[in-house]
Amino acid sequence: MRGISDDVDDLLVRALQEDGRASFETLARLVGLARSTTKARVQRLIEDGGLRLVGAIHPAVFGLNQLGHVIIETEGAAGPVAERVAALDETSFVTTTAGRFAVTAELRAADLGSFSRGLAQVQAVPGVRAVQAITYLRIWKDPYFPPGPLESPGPLTDIELDGSDHTLLAQLREDGRASFTELAKATGLSPGATRARVLRLIESGIVHVGALVRLSPSTRTHTVGFAVHVTGETEPVARRIVEFGNIDCFATGVGWCNGIGSIRAGSPDEVLATLERLRELPGMRTVESWTHLRAVKEENDRALAVADPAPSSA
Repeated sequence: MRGISDDVDDLLVRALQEDGRASFETLARLVGLARSTTKARVQRLIEDGGLRLVGAIHPAVFGLNQLGHVIIETEGAAGPVAERVAALDETSFVTTTAGRFAVTAELRAADLGSFSRGLAQVQAVPGVRAVQAITYLRIWKDPYFPPGPLESPGPLTDIELDGSDHTLLAQLREDGRASFTELAKATGLSPGATRARVLRLIESGIVHVGALVRLSPSTRTHTVGFAVHVTGETEPVARRIVEFGNIDCFATGVGWCNGIGSIRAGSPDEVLATLERLRELPGMRTVESWTHLRAVKEENDRALAVADPAPSSA
């Protein structure tokens, strides 16, 4: 598997993470290549590089309103622990790592009580030595999550989903770049009506179409997690952090740290430079980091494992 092989591939992936339905003309202008060459690059990344263009559905659609992250120290091998943690319904993303933390995971639950019970299940996994958690209050940046703060009751406040909406979400979850004609066939709506529905779902934050890149040791991209501890208010520091181009995701909350995120970079030198910039930010107390080695459970798996919710009665 060739994976992301050069800076042009990396630029394409980053652009598709922001907008997985971006036209090939737009992508071609971004990278300075012909449309046909750009299309071939994207197709090669999909076929050979483990790239998927999927619709990441807001967890609130599935009744999952409490999100957070846990870091796990293990006694013995990390692999079996990661597999058992990944088998839990509450986990949406599980990786093995290099560093003090052998395993990291994201949890998604209906409410704080359910989140607490999910955390207890993680703590009870054989081989787990210690667990530390942060409960998210705000998602600042995430290529697989509709951007914006975590609010209750979330993006469903001003929109009610019907059967056609759920069909569109299911189709986008499988293929984020499906054409409006293809989506119309699945719903029985006209292409025009389908287009309007898809744009409404995207603009409301219910779904975000982006590039899902399989985390693997064979890729040239280095993925490094980090946690920050600040001296005062978290928000000013968070705003500076998400301005960094190679910050892949970042969330703030309450728990063992003030914020947690990841860096995607093409070289160890770029990772180091980013960590140094983080450490130098005004208000930063400490930065702790670890290297993600392998994804045991993907970011989008939690949504895929949940049956489609019943359509609204409206």
